[in-house]
Amino acid sequence: MSETTVGPDGQHRCRWSDSAPEFIDYHDREWGFPVGDDYRLFEKLCLEGFQSGLSWRTILAKRENFRAAFHHFDFNKVALFTNEDRDRLLQDARIIRHRGKIEAVINNAKRAQELVKREGSLAAFIWRYEPREEELPAPQTQSTSPASIALSKDLKKLGWKFVGPTTMYALMQAMGLINDHVDGCIMRDTVKEARDRFKRPE
Repeated sequence: MSETTVGPDGQHRCRWSDSAPEFIDYHDREWGFPVGDDYRLFEKLCLEGFQSGLSWRTILAKRENFRAAFHHFDFNKVALFTNEDRDRLLQDARIIRHRGKIEAVINNAKRAQELVKREGSLAAFIWRYEPREEELPAPQTQSTSPASIALSKDLKKLGWKFVGPTTMYALMQAMGLINDHVDGCIMRDTVKEARDRFKRPE
């Protein structure tokens, strides 16, 4: 079976992007491009946590609602959330009303502040786990990796929640720590070029 699908524009893309029309724009403009912005990394980490047990399509459809509810994932603001804020979010039908996941975002915002004080930035810490090219398997053939397991383990030691190895691997795929676009996908070379130009956070 082909690893790519042909979109409405006749271009080949990773097969998963064909499962919903809104995925094409996400696939072409975001997925796999390297990100060094702390707030975007924190957002993706949180949204991947919300996705646990659900589909990314569900989360993507609610992403703007999540951004509004969590101050665009500014962890310095989210870290100030109180129990009253948590209870308010539990009543917000625009997002996923899961107590554990909401509490994890608030907890992780505080942990992010601590990590930034210690490491300089969240990006500097996360990009430390970028695997070497020779360590990578064929694109989209696994859901965890030694690097995602290590990142998950180290974040958990620092008190983070909802950061399992599969969640961290999805973060790495989406934020460009690896180029997991399959061979034949129109975005694989574009993402490779973006990764080549990207200055790794120090």
